Amino acid sequence: MDKEYYMKEAIRQARKAEKLMEVPIGCVIVYEERIIARGYNRRNTDKNTLAHAEMSAIRKASKKMGDWRLEGCTMYVTLEPCQMCAGAIVQSRIDEVVIGCMNPKAGCAGSILNLLDVPAFNHQVKITQGILEEECSKMMRTFFHRLRGQKKAEKLKKREEAQGLISESDKSPE
Repeated sequence: MDKEYYMKEAIRQARKAEKLMEVPIGCVIVYEERIIARGYNRRNTDKNTLAHAEMSAIRKASKKMGDWRLEGCTMYVTLEPCQMCAGAIVQSRIDEVVIGCMNPKAGCAGSILNLLDVPAFNHQVKITQGILEEECSKMMRTFFHRLRGQKKAEKLKKREEAQGLISESDKSPE
């Protein structure tokens, strides 16, 4: 199967995160042309800093493989990994990471740093960028645009309530 097929599966995972109002990041890990693990962002849902899509998928893949070493595996992820996930990818010995879109604010596979290809480390990871990039980028832009709109509406409602512009009967039941 081709890289786009697996990235579409990662996007499917990202949509699960989005339904939870999480940042839509999804990931799949492939071994011998079969998806062995899936993950999506659940940081807010789980109230856990470590609940990134990549970390979830690595944990599941390790269990499936019966080893912490994921040699021979390829990770497909919709957004460039952060420093924590990049470190876990190197530690797990994943062979390749296929990235949908880059993350100029927190990416550690080439945007800010490239922790996946540090010669001093005992393992380097091949990187492929830009698979279904526009679809992955659009998903992120749409999510954050919607989130900013919701926050703006909430702020406006609080301001109106504070000014007494909304009566008690106008408020929605909680």
